Amino acid sequence: MFHRTITPAPHAASDLATLLDLLAEVSSRPRYAFMVLNLIAEVAGANGKAGPFIVRDGASIPLRDWLGQSLTPMGGRDPRRLALADRVREELAADGTLPADPALAKTCVAAEVRHRVLASGKTNLSRAVSELVRAGLLRRHYAGDYVDHHNRGGQRHVVYTVVGRARCLLARSASPPARDRRQGELALN
Repeated sequence: MFHRTITPAPHAASDLATLLDLLAEVSSRPRYAFMVLNLIAEVAGANGKAGPFIVRDGASIPLRDWLGQSLTPMGGRDPRRLALADRVREELAADGTLPADPALAKTCVAAEVRHRVLASGKTNLSRAVSELVRAGLLRRHYAGDYVDHHNRGGQRHVVYTVVGRARCLLARSASPPARDRRQGELALN
C-alpha cells in the first residue's frame, strides 16, 4: 500500500561512479584495478593506510602476499589456468617427479600451479597498483628494517594509502556489518 523508497546519499553514488569512470580511463584492466583497490580499502584504517602487515586468522601476513592470495581464485575457471595445470602435469611427468598415486599427483600439480599463479599474480598486482598510483588513487611507500636500502624490496614491505577519489571506498568498507536477523525478528530502522 505505502511504498517508501530509500535513496542513497547523492554524493556516495556519484563518487563511486566517478571513481569507476576514472579507472576505465587510466587502467588497462579496470575491473582488476577496482578489485585491488577495493581489497586495499577493506583492510585500510580510517586514515586510509593499509599494511605493511595485516592479521588474518590469527596470523600476520605481508599485505602484498595477502592481496595476491585473495585475487588468486578469480582466474580459477580461466582456460589459461586450466592449460597451466595440464602443462605442469606434463612437466612433472617428464622430470619424473609426478607421484604415481593419482590423489598425490593431483595435490602436487595443484601446489605447483598455485605457486606459479601467485608469482604471476604479484606481477599483475604491481602493474595494477602502479596504474592506481599514477591515477592519484593510491600512495605507496615501504616500511621495514632497511628503509634506505638501494633495492626497494630489501627487507621492506609495502604500505598503501588510499587517497583522492578512492577514499569513497573507505566509507563503504568501514560501515558496520549488518546484524544477522533470525526469522521473525523485525528490523526497526
